[in-house]
Amino acid sequence: MRVFNTSGPNIPAKHYTLLREALVEQGIQMVQEERYFTIWAPRQTGKSTYFLLLKAALEKQGYAVLKINVEDLINASLETLVARLEQEFRAIGITLTPIDSLGDLTNFISNLSLKKLVLIVDEIEGLNPALLGQFLHAIRSLYHSRDQNPLKSAILVGVSNIVGVMEDNASPFNIADTLNIPYFTDAETGQLLQQHELESGQIFAPKVIEEIRRITANQPGLVNGFAQQLVSRSQGKSTISYEDYLEVEDWYLNEAIDKNFANILKQAKKHRTFLEKLLFREIEVPFEIDRETIKALHVNGLIRRNAAGMVEFWVPFYKKWLQKAFYPYTNGEKEELSSSLYAPEFFTQAGKLAIDKLIDAYKAYVKRRGFAVFREKDEAGNYTSIKESGLIYSFETFIAAFLLQAQGKSYREANTGLGKSDLILNIKGEEILFESKKYYGFAQFEAGKKQLAYYAESLALQEAVYLVFAPNHLRYPALVQEGQEEIRGVHITTFLIDYDEEKDF
Repeated sequence: MRVFNTSGPNIPAKHYTLLREALVEQGIQMVQEERYFTIWAPRQTGKSTYFLLLKAALEKQGYAVLKINVEDLINASLETLVARLEQEFRAIGITLTPIDSLGDLTNFISNLSLKKLVLIVDEIEGLNPALLGQFLHAIRSLYHSRDQNPLKSAILVGVSNIVGVMEDNASPFNIADTLNIPYFTDAETGQLLQQHELESGQIFAPKVIEEIRRITANQPGLVNGFAQQLVSRSQGKSTISYEDYLEVEDWYLNEAIDKNFANILKQAKKHRTFLEKLLFREIEVPFEIDRETIKALHVNGLIRRNAAGMVEFWVPFYKKWLQKAFYPYTNGEKEELSSSLYAPEFFTQAGKLAIDKLIDAYKAYVKRRGFAVFREKDEAGNYTSIKESGLIYSFETFIAAFLLQAQGKSYREANTGLGKSDLILNIKGEEILFESKKYYGFAQFEAGKKQLAYYAESLALQEAVYLVFAPNHLRYPALVQEGQEEIRGVHITTFLIDYDEEKDF
């Protein structure tokens, strides 16, 4: 029986694989038209699997395909690059003659007896910059004489948009010849999971499939990762349940040691202030790929361009994971709070959570402790996090302390939206959605309630709490007040948490 693959390219005989016929056909057509083109996509999109499928399809049509990966050649010499080329030529039955320059490589390819050759260069950004220009000029020379040499197509592959790496007008790699490798669609994710169901007889519960699609945004690497963990932990079960899914999500957030996560966190720390603005402020930032911060976060799959041309989080799980990664765990507030909270006083005689009493206790805590303790500082004592993060993490710490005494659970609900934090509390079998955000104006205040109701409805929850941090130096319209209302059949309770900008920050 096949398995879900989480490392390297898929082998269809061993791994559940989407053949993506339409995308492969698009690549074949571009090669048949003798186009030299670029393919770029963020990490974990399944590029390596795609190229193996494209390579196999081209070989069936009589092409010899030379595929070389230069990811680890950032400091390589010409001799090292030539040795790598020699190895790959040997793999397709060709002996590379000794060459002293990349110009010699042009001559060698021009004189091959092959009729149709395709060159795929993977991870092109990984090639030593001192060699990159020479290598690309060699390819350009072959492009202009491709009717007289066998190299009918060359494909440059990377995680950055590498259009324009050759800056003269003669470059064959122009913006019209770019092939994108998209994430899966909802249907494709369903088809991949169905392969396991058909081969094993084990079923993914509908809510599990829905959550995998939503939390991963159908990113191929994460889809396979979640599926593999679910299957390995659910051996002997006929159905993989939503509870099983929650255990895997918790493992990813708290225990998993993942190379891709480590790389993302490394990039995120470099751009923490920008990311925290997206996490905790309702601001719109134009998506401009030439800005280094936006480019770095995009190629690592953290942000993307939305329909309005603005930045938004791409993969909800990465948003959730970053909020957790930035959390100030070392302040000791949760332990101190937990020891002073008496959970039974926050429940009615019928055992229902008295939300108003819980928020009153939080308000009292805020007046006593403020928010500064929830903002991190560097070694010089300067804050490395923004003010809004202190507001959100203050409430989440209080809730975590309460749940420790009430023997309840919480889990973050992440989407691509900006400037708010969503938590679902699960207490005594009852689930309540909490949303916390800063006040930015009456229009946003009213729209936020409607969005919260819609979100709760999509999660099949009937109750939601709208917690709004309101700086006390502002004048508010009379309609900005606490209260309860029904929106889209969801019971919304609004609370305002006053704070003093000058005193608290």
